[in-house]
Amino acid sequence: MDGILGLLPIILMFVIFYFLLIRPQQKKQKKVQQMQADLQKGNRIITIGGLHGTIHAIDEGTVVLTVNDGTKMTFDRSAVREVMNQD
Repeated sequence: MDGILGLLPIILMFVIFYFLLIRPQQKKQKKVQQMQADLQKGNRIITIGGLHGTIHAIDEGTVVLTVNDGTKMTFDRSAVREVMNQD
């Protein structure tokens, strides 16, 4: 019985770490993966490097962006940070 009571603080600490650190990070990662999977031609996006552009073409692993002057740039799909609203 004393052994279980001695391990209880460690077990409780792992449970707290799971709910405060690991689980929210997993939810955030899943949300980002879903956003990257839902990309479509014509979406205005921002890359992780801060580049703003419009998706010109898209395939399984890459996106081709068109920036303001008409230049086309190719990025990995994972380089997309967010999709801007079309307001």
